[in-house]
Amino acid sequence: MREIIQPRTTPLTDFHQFHLNLLKIGYNNLIKQPMFHDDEEYSDTAEELLSLYRDTVEAYESHTDEAYELGQRLMTRIVGTFPQFLPLISRDLLWLFGGDCIAYLSDEEIDQYTALDEARYEQEQQDASLDYLQLRNMMLTAGDETQH
Repeated sequence: MREIIQPRTTPLTDFHQFHLNLLKIGYNNLIKQPMFHDDEEYSDTAEELLSLYRDTVEAYESHTDEAYELGQRLMTRIVGTFPQFLPLISRDLLWLFGGDCIAYLSDEEIDQYTALDEARYEQEQQDASLDYLQLRNMMLTAGDETQH
């Protein structure tokens, strides 16, 4: 079985921590799938994806410039090579990494994430304390199955 990525213990912004946790949850969900841990089904393609995923988590956690490029490559690789596992990955990550990833979101989702970003930036400009998860949950459509 592949190594589970542990939660980070050092403080980050709510926004960054939220997305870092989503990345780790997605990875941990992915490695539970037979294709990623069963020696009979495991392949070089699966190992490449997991390696890219770990690199993306590390880059995002470290705030490196390449985090978004890696994230875009990761998301498009999942969609292109392992589309059956896309439901294991939060749609928030498609928005976060942007670029070609946005093509996998509906117009309604794009509108919701745009409004969420605008509200977040407005609160940051006013130096208001920001609980990103609370703001996100308040602004995104409750009960919409495309959100997680």
